[in-house]
Amino acid sequence: MNLSPIISVKNYVHALCTVTLFLLVNTVINAQSKEDPNVLKNKIAKAESNPQKVELLLALSNYYLTKTGEEKSDLDNADLINTQARLLSDRLKYKLGKGKSILLGAQIYREKGDRENALEKTKNAITYSKNNNLTELEGSSYTELSIYDAEIDQKAKYKQMAILLYKKAGAKEKQATALKELGELYSSSEQPDRAEPFLKESLEIYKAIKFKSLQGVYNILSEVYTQKGNFSEALKCGLLAEKIALELQDNTLQLSSIYNHIALVYYYLRQNEKTEEYWNKALKIARQYNDTEYIRTIADNLSSLYIRQKKESEALKLIKEMQDNYPTSNMERIMTENYLLFNIYRIQKNNAKATLYYKKMVAHYGENAERNGNTFAVLRSFASYHYQLKNFTSFYQIIKKLDSVAAALGNNNIRSESHLIWFKADSSRGDYINAIKHYQLYKSLSDSVFKGEKSKQINTLQIEFESEKKDKNINLLQQQAKLQQIRIQKDTVVKYVFIGSFLVLLLFLLVLYNSFRLKKKKNEELEIQRQQINEQNELNKKMLIEKEWLLKEIHHRVKNNLQIVISLLNTQSAYLDNEDALIAIQNSQHRMHAMSLIHQKLYQSDNLANIDMSWYIHELINYMKECFDTDKNIHFVLEVEKTYLDVAQAVPMGLIINEAISNAIKYAFPEDRKGEVRIVLKNTGENNYKLQIADNGVGLPEDFEEIERDSLGMNLMIGLSDQIDGVFEMKNDNGLKITITFTRSTEFEVTAENSEMI
Repeated sequence: MNLSPIISVKNYVHALCTVTLFLLVNTVINAQSKEDPNVLKNKIAKAESNPQKVELLLALSNYYLTKTGEEKSDLDNADLINTQARLLSDRLKYKLGKGKSILLGAQIYREKGDRENALEKTKNAITYSKNNNLTELEGSSYTELSIYDAEIDQKAKYKQMAILLYKKAGAKEKQATALKELGELYSSSEQPDRAEPFLKESLEIYKAIKFKSLQGVYNILSEVYTQKGNFSEALKCGLLAEKIALELQDNTLQLSSIYNHIALVYYYLRQNEKTEEYWNKALKIARQYNDTEYIRTIADNLSSLYIRQKKESEALKLIKEMQDNYPTSNMERIMTENYLLFNIYRIQKNNAKATLYYKKMVAHYGENAERNGNTFAVLRSFASYHYQLKNFTSFYQIIKKLDSVAAALGNNNIRSESHLIWFKADSSRGDYINAIKHYQLYKSLSDSVFKGEKSKQINTLQIEFESEKKDKNINLLQQQAKLQQIRIQKDTVVKYVFIGSFLVLLLFLLVLYNSFRLKKKKNEELEIQRQQINEQNELNKKMLIEKEWLLKEIHHRVKNNLQIVISLLNTQSAYLDNEDALIAIQNSQHRMHAMSLIHQKLYQSDNLANIDMSWYIHELINYMKECFDTDKNIHFVLEVEKTYLDVAQAVPMGLIINEAISNAIKYAFPEDRKGEVRIVLKNTGENNYKLQIADNGVGLPEDFEEIERDSLGMNLMIGLSDQIDGVFEMKNDNGLKITITFTRSTEFEVTAENSEMI
C-alpha cells in the first residue's frame, strides 16, 4: 500500500486540511491595508473632524493590525489609533464608525492573545450593530464570532448568519468571502459534499462582481475534489488557481498553498516527478516567509513522497533537518512526524521501532483512528502495519472501516489501494476466492481513477496548461524582440542627441571659461578686501585683550587695596584696648574680606563680569569658620545652586551673608551651645531667587525691635537688600531665619547644580 501524507492543522486566519495529508492549506490570508501608512497619516493630518477622518483612522489602525510580522509595537499603535477613532465617533455621534471601532478592538485583543476580552468586545459589536441597524457590520461581527467557537457546527451557524446579513446589506464581496470561508470550514472537517455548494456559490458571486483574485476559491475547490477522489476536477481547479495567482503576481503563502494542493493531486495520480516539482516550489516560498509550521508541513509532505519512492534515508534526513532548524511544540506537527517515522521503520521492517511509534499514534488517534481527524492516512498505515505483523484480526477490522469511509466519500483511489492490500492478505491466508474478488475490485476502482475518460481529461488539462505556458513564453519572446527593436531605435536617437549635446557642452565650456576669468578677477578684489578686514579684526582683538587685561588689573588692585586696608586695621587693633573698637575693626575686616573674595575670583577667572555664588559662599564660610573657630560647636549646611551674579549683586549679597553668619556665630549659640546654621540659595522660578540664612539657636529676644533695629549690621543688611531690589524678612522659627528674595540680572545665564553639605 502506498504511503499517504497526513493532515496537520494550523490556525492562520483560516486553516484548511485535506483528508489524506498533514497539510496546511492557507487559502485565505487577511489582506493587509494596501494604502501607504504615510499617505494615510498625511490625509488624517489634513482631514477635518468628520466621519471621513474616522474612516482614515480605522484604516491606519487596520494597517498596523494586519502588518506582516507580530511586533508588539504594531498592535499598540493599532490600539491607540483605534481609540482615537472611537472617541472621535462618539464626539461626532457617528454610529457606523463607533461600531467598526468596537469590532476592530476585538480583533486587536485577539491578536494580542486576550481571547476573553476579544470575545466580549465581539458580542458588544453584535449588540451595537443590531441596536443601530448596521446590517453589514453585524455580519462582520458574526464572522469574527465564528473564530472563538471550537465546534464546527456552531462556527458554521455563525458563518451562515453572516452570509444572510451580508446578502441583506447587499455586500456581495463580503457575502462571497463568507461563503468561501464556510466551504473552507467544511473542507477542513472532512465534509467535502457540504463544502462544494458553498464554494461554487462563492465563485458565482465573485465572478458577477468581476472580482479577480479567485485563486483562493479554486484552491479550496481543488482540496475538496481531492477529498472526493475527483482528481481531474481537483487538478483543473489547482491549475486555475496557479494561473490566476501568477497573473496577479501573488507571491504570498497562498501561492505556496496552491502549489501544495497541486502536488497533492499529482501525488495521488502517482506522477512523482510533478509532485516533487510542486512541493519544492511550495517549500521555497514557505522558506522565504520563514514560516516554521508551514515549512514543516510542506517538508513532511515531501518526506511522504521520498518514502513512497523508497528513499527512506532522504526522508529521515529531511525530518531531522526540520527538527533541528525549525523546532515546534505543535502536537499535530509532532504526530505528523511520528506518522512518517512509523511508516519509515515499518517499510524498513524495523518492527520494534515501528511498534513504538504505533503505540504513540494509537494513544493520539485511537485504535480505529476515531479521534483528531486524519482518518484515511492513519487507517491505511495501521492496516499496513497489522498486515506486516500478520495481525489479521486487527487488519480486517481496520481495512473494512477504511473501505467504508472511502466509499461514503466516493474516493475510489483510496478504495483501490485498500482492496489491493486486502487481496494480498487473503492470498497469504489461502483465501483465494475472496482474494480474487478483492483484486477485481482493485482493478475496476483503479481503472476508474487512472484510465478512461478521467485519465484523458487529466492529460488534456496538463497539455492545455503546458501549452498555455509555452504560448506565454512565445509572446514574451515576441515582446522582447519588439523591445530590442525599440532599443536599437533609441540608441540611434541617443547617438544624435549625444553629438548635439557635445556641441552644446563645448559652447557651455567656452562661456564657463569666460565666467571663470571674470570670477577670478572679482575674487582677487575680494581677497584684498578680506585682508583689510582681517587686519582690522586683529587690531580689534588686540584692543579687546588690552581692555580685558586692564579690567583684571583693576580687580586685582581692588583686591590688593582691600587686603592692605584689612592689614592696616589689623595693625591698628594692636594699639587698642577698647573691646567695642576691636569688635568694630574685626567686623570691618570681615566685610572687606567678603568684598575682596569677589574681586579675587573675578581677576583669576576668564569671566570678568559675573561670579559663581556657590563657589563664593563656600569660600566665605570656610574663611569665617577659620576666623571664629566654630568647628566644635557650629555645623554649617549649604544648599546652594550654581548661580551666577554680576558684581553689582554679588558684592551686596556677600556682605549680607557675612553679616548674617557673623551674628549667628556671636549670638545664636551662647555658652558654647552646639547648633546648626543653614545657608540656602535657590531658584524659585524664571529669574527669581531666594537667599535664606537660618540657625537653630536662641533666636531673637522679645524686645529686639526696640534695641537692635538701629544697629549697624541690621541697617547694613536691610540697605544692601534694597540695593539689589530684594525683600528682606527676618523671623523667629526654631531659631532665627533671615530670608531675602530678589530677581537676578538677566544679562548672564545661570547653571544650577545640586546642593552639597559641609
